[in-house]
Amino acid sequence: MTGETRRIDVALAAGGAGLLVLPWYHIRSGFWEFDWLGAFLSDDRLWPAVAQLGQGRWQLLPVLALWLVALALRLRQPSAARGKAFVVLGLAGLAWLAFEGMAIGLRGWAIPGADRLIALAGQPAWGAGAILALAMFAALFAFGLAERGVLKGDAFVLGAITALVLLVIAFVGYPLYAMFLSAFQDFRGNFTLDGVSQNIADPAIWRLDCLVGGRCGVAWRTLFLALCTASGSTLMGLVFALAATRTNTRFKAGLRLLTVLPIITPPFVIGLALIMIMGRAGFVTQGIEAITGWHLGRWIYGLPGIWLAQVLSFTPISFLVLIGVVQGVSPSMEEASQTLRSDRWRTFTKVSLPLMAPGLANAFLIGFIESMADFGNPLILGGNGGVLSTDIFFAVVGAQHNPARAAILALILLCFTLSAFLAQRFWLSGRNFSTVSGKGDGGSHARLPRGLEIAVLTLAGVWSAFTLFLYGMIFFGSFVKVWGLDNTLTLAHYHAAFGFSLAGGFTGVAWNSFWTTMGIAILAAPLTAFVGLLTAWLIVRQRFPGKALFEFAIMLSFAIPGTVIGISYVSAFNLPPLQMTGTAMILIMCFVFRNMPVGVRGGIAAMSQIDGSLDEASLMLGGSSARTLRKVILPLLRPAILAALVYSFVRAITSISAVIFLVSAQYNMATAYIVGLVENGEYGVAIAYSSVLIVVMMVVIGGFQLLVGERRIGRRDARGPATPRPVAPIKEEIAT
Repeated sequence: MTGETRRIDVALAAGGAGLLVLPWYHIRSGFWEFDWLGAFLSDDRLWPAVAQLGQGRWQLLPVLALWLVALALRLRQPSAARGKAFVVLGLAGLAWLAFEGMAIGLRGWAIPGADRLIALAGQPAWGAGAILALAMFAALFAFGLAERGVLKGDAFVLGAITALVLLVIAFVGYPLYAMFLSAFQDFRGNFTLDGVSQNIADPAIWRLDCLVGGRCGVAWRTLFLALCTASGSTLMGLVFALAATRTNTRFKAGLRLLTVLPIITPPFVIGLALIMIMGRAGFVTQGIEAITGWHLGRWIYGLPGIWLAQVLSFTPISFLVLIGVVQGVSPSMEEASQTLRSDRWRTFTKVSLPLMAPGLANAFLIGFIESMADFGNPLILGGNGGVLSTDIFFAVVGAQHNPARAAILALILLCFTLSAFLAQRFWLSGRNFSTVSGKGDGGSHARLPRGLEIAVLTLAGVWSAFTLFLYGMIFFGSFVKVWGLDNTLTLAHYHAAFGFSLAGGFTGVAWNSFWTTMGIAILAAPLTAFVGLLTAWLIVRQRFPGKALFEFAIMLSFAIPGTVIGISYVSAFNLPPLQMTGTAMILIMCFVFRNMPVGVRGGIAAMSQIDGSLDEASLMLGGSSARTLRKVILPLLRPAILAALVYSFVRAITSISAVIFLVSAQYNMATAYIVGLVENGEYGVAIAYSSVLIVVMMVVIGGFQLLVGERRIGRRDARGPATPRPVAPIKEEIAT
């Protein structure tokens, strides 16, 4: 039996199991609970597709017919003609399943007037059987292309591309489509323009009264805040990057630690600490009033407070983006400028700074998108001046309950972020910023101008001191009874959140959400890393039609704010054909496709440093693409794997903008639970919970470091440099 035939047999067997054995439709109690086995014969909702035909669901007949045709084709010898037939069958099966799944709902046809042509019974969402059938048709399409010799007949590459394209369509494109469609529907699902016409022209969104002393609409407030936050976080990120690379300060390691610390902090904790310090009852506010007599009022509530909290939160991300760019500026170019009698200031402004443009643009874009998507800080510090993310939330869960308004606000938010994303790509396109070539560059970076160096160190020092003070107050607040009123030390908050006794077990109120959060984050992190690095490998190492569009679609998901993702997932996965609301799966898939672009960019950057001749050597020695990826490429990508694991794990724990719409009573994430504590005024328990999360994330990040290990290139011993391995063992290892 050839490899091509074996692959086809596995795909057809999986499709047969989905059509003939497993439940075709969704099981509310969960497939993996296996409670459905006891009621399999008595409950027709649990029957497979072939049995559903007897219930009047004739829309499944074409699926069964296509599977039978594929079985007949299996009897033919592998050839280009058979491959073409499998491609057509795969496309037809995917297209029909997508059509019937969306056109037929719980009560029958969702298309007006279609029931006059043929009457069909309604259907719930897809279950395990339907998912296996989808996978079968996708596999037939990919393996058919391999039989036709596309991409040198590499079935693994074709299968990976097909799977990733379908996943991006399902979990990025389809939710956005569902959200856009929901803006044009009423509560009964009928098409209407009333919701769009009423909300798109709402003065509360677009008014510009602020130009004459009034109050601007929420769209312009959000845009102004995002521009200010992006500018502030990019500036401070550049300051820390210059301080860490272009000065002789002895606190470089400490600066790096301080800039990373806010990344592992739940996003609203900084806002809560600012209230406790600078709010009307904050001790800093009271101290200033006692000394100077100035009444600061409620200045922290509104755009100034949100801006300060967001810059504190997003400066570390800008620093991580910019430090590599600052280090990558070629010293020889700076030395050439000084040789031509340019002073330090002219060298920095005319040579160094322009070469940092890609990093500055990326840092600005990330700060802009993060500010647009931020939910926790505006919820805590917004006061009466909300932003788009909080208005979307209250349009869904508030008393008004206006899904059409939420969809319109989400589309406005998406337009802002996509405009920034496209503007950045347009500005950088066609410009070359390369400074590192294959030639050695042994020079040293130019020192900063004296005045600039003093300003950089002063800003970094003041910011670091303020950050240390802020985090010190956060941990202090978790050990006092009532922060600002009764500073008596106590462990009551930790006991309330994480109480434990031998008799009663886990008695703390936070244990349930804590274990749920850890489980979902640990499941989502490796999936995110795997999907991201596999995508990076396909983009860097493979050539296929539509690769540029594929890469753009992958990276586009990073430009979509978390609030928009949350709304779109609710719109898409609350009804058939894919119904996942209230489950752990919707949270996992949200985290995977929200955080995947970071793994993709990190994988592309790391893989670009690995010579393609290594892949070619492995393939020439008999290794397949899958074995080459596993034995040659992945061991050299350990830094990128670690970065993807750490980022996805941390973001799964600290995300709030999308999670707040997707959590349920059974699967309540830590960030959503802490928001509830804050809304109930339980600040001490909320801060204690956040402190525990920070410590746990630091421990798990260290565990990921030990698990992944370091990249080794060659074998080194105490007697000399790396010793190359013989070719024969390498060939044997790759072949086996």
